[in-house]
Amino acid sequence: MNDYIHKLKEHNLKVTPQRLGILSIIQKSGHISIEELYVAVRRDFSTISLATLYKNINFMVEVNLLKEVKIPNGKSKYEIVKEEHSHMICKKCSKLEDLELSLQSVVQTASKKSGYLFDDNALVLSGICPQCQ
Repeated sequence: MNDYIHKLKEHNLKVTPQRLGILSIIQKSGHISIEELYVAVRRDFSTISLATLYKNINFMVEVNLLKEVKIPNGKSKYEIVKEEHSHMICKKCSKLEDLELSLQSVVQTASKKSGYLFDDNALVLSGICPQCQ
């Protein structure tokens, strides 16, 4: 819990019980949608509104404490920001997992070919996980 307090203060966000609860749930889940998070947060904070949850999530994304993982043809999920990585999602069970894969060389090649200066990148590979095969 102290780590979350430090992270919120480090990002100049007020430390509130709701924000600590949100971070704790996301950390335990790894990746979670707003809808799933709302259900989990309401167990401890029954009066929290969906609008308040969105507001808190957006603040934490803006200061780079949380990252939105955009799922192709699906709902976004959120995770605690950590070292660069990509994602893989199962088309059958919808399990989303981290993939320790750097896109640095791909981004550099794309930048050379296009002239763009990229400041963000994301990769979500979809397929069938070993359990569903």
